[in-house]
Amino acid sequence: MRAKRIALVSFLSVAFLALLAQPVAAQSVTADLINELNNKLLYVAIPITLLTQIILIYAVVKFRKNEEPKPTKENRRLEITWTVATAIILLFVGIASYGVMADENVTFTDEEIAPNENDVLVEAESYQWGWNMYYPEHDLEVGADEVVIPKDQDIYFEIYAEDVIHGFHVPELGLKMDAFPDQTGVLKTVVNDEGTYQGYCSEYCGLAHSQMYFTIEVVSQEEYDEWLEEQIEEQHGEDA
Repeated sequence: MRAKRIALVSFLSVAFLALLAQPVAAQSVTADLINELNNKLLYVAIPITLLTQIILIYAVVKFRKNEEPKPTKENRRLEITWTVATAIILLFVGIASYGVMADENVTFTDEEIAPNENDVLVEAESYQWGWNMYYPEHDLEVGADEVVIPKDQDIYFEIYAEDVIHGFHVPELGLKMDAFPDQTGVLKTVVNDEGTYQGYCSEYCGLAHSQMYFTIEVVSQEEYDEWLEEQIEEQHGEDA
């Protein structure tokens, strides 16, 4: 009876932790893909965790007073069963992970960026200790706290470093990439919801590392077009 109670408590504890682990609503396609993969892996991990814990508790309770332990007998059927089950689980995890990691909104691998109309390309240059943000298609340079992008459009971030290794990280949008000197990486995403999202450097890079914050403001396409026109006029005047 006691063993059943312990098993029930273990099950409820794991289930409660699983509920707490559920992510908030995804703000971007990238975050949605990552959260979906996390959920699939969680659904696989919970039964395995429960099974191993129940077996462990059962063995501890049943054999706690056994002063003459004996070696277990060979059971080929059991060994084949758990070997096949493990292979199936690993195959599922591999296929699920590859399906997400191969998506260009999680791992962008194309050699050239080819934005369509209304798509946005932003160059994020990191340095000790701050960020320079550029819109190369419009010859614009903005401050780290002025990055504006439209929602529901393909967004490309070209990321590189001026001096040492830094990290471009926007947790709510599921974006993260290390920035290396003399090397450019690309992140691609589509943001679903308007709002302001906090980003920061995720690699310790020296004394003022903790000050390397930036924000990304997501607005409607109309608001973005107005903002872009204002920036072009302000920086290039009548020549724009």
